[in-house]
Amino acid sequence: MNVFVVGGAVRDALMGLSVNDRDWVVVGSTPEAMTAQKYVPVGKDFPVFLHPQSREEYALARTERKTARGYKGFAVQAAPDVSLEEDLARRDLTINAMAVPEALAHEPPSAWTGHIVDPYGGQRDLRTKVLRHVTEAFAEDPVRVLRLARFAARFADFTVAEETMALMRQMVTGGEVDHLVPERVWQELAKGLMSTKPSRMFEVLRECGALRVLLPELDKLWGVPQRAEYHPEIDAGVHMMLVMDMAAQLHTPLSVRVACLLHDLGKGTTPADVLPRHIGHEGRSVKLLLKVCDRLRVPTDCKELAEVVAREHGNIHRSAELNAEAVMRLLERCDAVRQAERFERVLQACECDARGRLGFADATYPQAARLLQAQQAALSVETAPIAQAAAQAGLKGPQIGERITQARVRAIRNIVQ
Repeated sequence: MNVFVVGGAVRDALMGLSVNDRDWVVVGSTPEAMTAQKYVPVGKDFPVFLHPQSREEYALARTERKTARGYKGFAVQAAPDVSLEEDLARRDLTINAMAVPEALAHEPPSAWTGHIVDPYGGQRDLRTKVLRHVTEAFAEDPVRVLRLARFAARFADFTVAEETMALMRQMVTGGEVDHLVPERVWQELAKGLMSTKPSRMFEVLRECGALRVLLPELDKLWGVPQRAEYHPEIDAGVHMMLVMDMAAQLHTPLSVRVACLLHDLGKGTTPADVLPRHIGHEGRSVKLLLKVCDRLRVPTDCKELAEVVAREHGNIHRSAELNAEAVMRLLERCDAVRQAERFERVLQACECDARGRLGFADATYPQAARLLQAQQAALSVETAPIAQAAAQAGLKGPQIGERITQARVRAIRNIVQ
């Protein structure tokens, strides 16, 4: 049998990036031969094995044939006579359809010259920075639309080949994207959100029409005007992309990026006769984002953070105007005392929102420091003695809670004044 390292490991090595995981393809073997050599079978839908020592995945060379709509509608053939070129042909992009013999896999790319198996022009497209589909079979798997958009976010200086964009548009109009299951959509979106330039993912999805199918609530933001004195970029969709890229620039976690993505959805439903004002968009945003999170089965921590940010981001932006009592009420609505770490992420998202505007990328966001100080002041209050004294005075639960709140307000007053 012949073994090759394939896909992302080859691509990343040629790009000078670190290689953390390697996928292997085995040509000319059978499941029986693999198990006889102590490889451990793990593939459910096709023959994939774990190496007995490295535990890396080794897959038998295979071909795939479309049998039904959706990303699971394939018949797989893995046989000893399937060639490496046939296996590479089923892959999504040319830059992911290259292979190197096992003997050279751990050598530097300079040692690969003349040994890279590249039947579809992956090296050419790496040099010219183009994302291009391998064959027309790309259109058989709707997940590939999301994967390509994700790669566009990861490799932000790459362009999408015209013929590939045209093919993705055909996939959208043909209804293939409609058959994506929520879990897979979320999986790819989450990876794209954590890329270096998330806006590219949404630009590609919007250009091919898939965003309108997968996230219509987000797609509606483009073309919606905002007040120029607050948003020099005007367009609500453009603002959202600036916010997403700011979240990436500040290296925020996934939950913050989800909150940034969803916090302004209500602007897409603002009545035309009140534009460019967006009074009440916070409440509309909450309703829409909860539907999106439920539909895509977004993790609870991301959903809850997004809800707080959508509801409170305007109040947090204007928090310098608030007195101690109002700051305490804001902290209570954000559950900032009980969920201190989450409140820090709320403020991160709000900073991304404030700086994700044309001309504001380098601006400071003093609201975050002020509210963190107020939060720390509230947390510093020793509640046990207060509760004990109130109980001894005959006060009950809500009254005791009010005494504690009053003490926290006094502590906060020293900060906000």
